[in-house]
Amino acid sequence: MKQLIKFSLNHIPRPVLQRIAGWAVPVAGLFYKYRRRGGVECPVCGAKYRKFLPYGYVQPRPNALCPKCLSLERHRLLWLYLTRETDLLTAFPRTLHIAPEVCIMRHLKPHFKSHPGQYVTADLESPLADLHFDVQQIPLADGSVDVVICNHIMEHVADDRRAMRELHRVLKPGGWGIVLSPVDRDYEQTYEDDSITDPDERTRIFGQYDHRRIYGADYADRLRQAGFQVADIDYAATFTEAERRLYALPADHMYVVYKV
Repeated sequence: MKQLIKFSLNHIPRPVLQRIAGWAVPVAGLFYKYRRRGGVECPVCGAKYRKFLPYGYVQPRPNALCPKCLSLERHRLLWLYLTRETDLLTAFPRTLHIAPEVCIMRHLKPHFKSHPGQYVTADLESPLADLHFDVQQIPLADGSVDVVICNHIMEHVADDRRAMRELHRVLKPGGWGIVLSPVDRDYEQTYEDDSITDPDERTRIFGQYDHRRIYGADYADRLRQAGFQVADIDYAATFTEAERRLYALPADHMYVVYKV
């Protein structure tokens, strides 16, 4: 299973994967359905398994992908934050969801159904998104959205600082957002080298063929330089060890941004 997933991620175009994953992954999950003591539970969809599927481009991570809703570790942590720490699922703020995670979008679309236009999804190429654009040039008016959700995008774009400024521009004063990226805190400063263009070399250095940088401990500062106030929250640490095992949560931080 590890090798099949690794091959698919590295050789099948992302739009094709997005179309077939909805039925192919749940079929694979049938082999993981039996739940023993010490199994896992997805907080996004409620499904229970003996363990989650492996996932990863280079070295597949064990116990990562929920077969039912396709949530990964970071999605489960994000969902817990959204539902426990924000009013996104009880109110109807105008929300821009860039590169929408399918598992999250499946909840937000029904929630906003009675408020047309308040929830907008966007992506560069995904067939699942409402709008298609480059996050470095967002075709929306200044201060036109209340909430921005944009996760695991900045490591892909050529000019991440410009993309961050665009997110700040479209957010209303008083608005908030969650802008997450892979962060390696062993790096004091973000490492990037635009001269590395070979996909195999990028995979070796950055961990994925379409990544352009490794964010370091300065990630929150880069968001602040774009104009945001930033809360760097070690949210996983607020859960017990048993909860972290049950939900298979990562040790990631939550980067919540605000526009004053």
